[in-house]
Amino acid sequence: MFLQLLTLASLVLLPLLFFFVFRASSQPNPKTSNNTKVLKSYPIIGSFITLYKNHERRLPWFTDLLRSSPSNTLTIHHSLGKHFVVTGNPTVVQHILKTHFPIYEKGNTFRTTLTDLLGDGIFNADGDNWKFQRQVSSHEFNTKSLRKFVEQVVDTELSDRLIPILSAAATNNLILDFQDILQRFAFDNICRIAFGYDPAYLLPTLPEAKFAVAFDDAVQISGDRFSSFSQVWKLKRFLGIGSEKRLRAAVSEVREFANTIVREKKRELSEKKALESVDLLSRFLGSGHSDEKFVTDIVISFTLAGRDTTSAALTWFFWLLSQNPHVEDEILKEISRTTELESATGGYDEVMEMVYTHAALCESMRLYPPVPGNSKKAMKDDVLPDGTKVKKGMVVTYNVYSMGRMEEIWGEDWAEYRPERWLEEREENGAHKWKFVGRDSFSYPVFQAGPRICLGKEMAFLQMKRVVSAVLKSFKLVPVEREGGAQPEFVAYLTGKMKGGFPVTIVERA
Repeated sequence: MFLQLLTLASLVLLPLLFFFVFRASSQPNPKTSNNTKVLKSYPIIGSFITLYKNHERRLPWFTDLLRSSPSNTLTIHHSLGKHFVVTGNPTVVQHILKTHFPIYEKGNTFRTTLTDLLGDGIFNADGDNWKFQRQVSSHEFNTKSLRKFVEQVVDTELSDRLIPILSAAATNNLILDFQDILQRFAFDNICRIAFGYDPAYLLPTLPEAKFAVAFDDAVQISGDRFSSFSQVWKLKRFLGIGSEKRLRAAVSEVREFANTIVREKKRELSEKKALESVDLLSRFLGSGHSDEKFVTDIVISFTLAGRDTTSAALTWFFWLLSQNPHVEDEILKEISRTTELESATGGYDEVMEMVYTHAALCESMRLYPPVPGNSKKAMKDDVLPDGTKVKKGMVVTYNVYSMGRMEEIWGEDWAEYRPERWLEEREENGAHKWKFVGRDSFSYPVFQAGPRICLGKEMAFLQMKRVVSAVLKSFKLVPVEREGGAQPEFVAYLTGKMKGGFPVTIVERA
């Protein structure tokens, strides 16, 4: 019966689709009187054809469209009467993330898409459930002991694993995929910080650790579900075939592993009355949050957040340094100046002093944000500050990638990698010093903004600065030239990655 219905639908829809494809390809894209590009929309299929044609290059394509709009906001007719809004306007971002925060939620579509992996975790929650998890998490993230623990974990991973691997590659003239190395590094770190478990993913053999591979598959397939053009994954899940079959197995592996650790920690807590470890899971259990599903969901969410974001940010940061040697030289000078302070204070104060490095990281994330976009669903009718009407149920997406390329926000030199745009010069005791000058989080929503602003922002910078300092102090990374001298391509999944990896050779500094 199912196959008969599918065949009937194909016979009816395919000729109709062909008709509109032919018409869309044969007619020029019109412009309005104010010269703003408009996506041609047709009955039933809306702008589906144009969206599909540009799907592979959607980030630069949407950036061009948003630049051409006077308000940097677009309303797009997708298909079957569905509309959605895309914006690169900081005022609109402030409206949906702060001013009218209660109106804009993750929504059922987002939650359903990621529920197999994240359950009801903080990044997949709305309303009172989100508020409770945010309150619990905020308390734990603001403790000095957790910051110290994060630093110890990062330093151990650097000294015992990352630096020896880079040294061996330099000695043996090996090519490393540095994106893969950074992902392994970040995964070991976040698992130890979140679970108190070391997956040993960054070893000289670069092993395929079972839990790491399952987690990677689960994230990859879950991200692929967000295709703008198909809900086929729901059918595949119902039938238990293809990628959805692999996702079910991967999620089962991840959750079984997480549940085992939770039960072991609970057993330890019942025997000792207090947990000696200071990872996030132990903190949640030790503070009385013993519901197994709750702590598993929230810790898996933090593992996802910590696994890909810092590694994605660092991948593009090191590539940008290779293209801008004057920036690398300035960072090396800063590392040299702070080495003595590091010895005296033990590390945390040292990274706080790395102002130019902080600016360079912010600048790289402006051009290559770890999370290139985010969406919210309107819970009731609304009007955005630029006059755009939003109906209940519509999705509003703020395009972080596009916002980092807006002349209105960053000036005519937006395409330049220039950390100095985040800095002011000042004299202190006769010496030249930099002062960091941040941008408001609505113009630079790399870490989100408003009530949902990233809890781990400070720790992310701590980890990244420690990596930058340790790597650059001893090594220079030289990218392997790509075929035809092509620039690496930024691709968006749940996080932004470098297509094809980041192959480099390692050169030891004298």
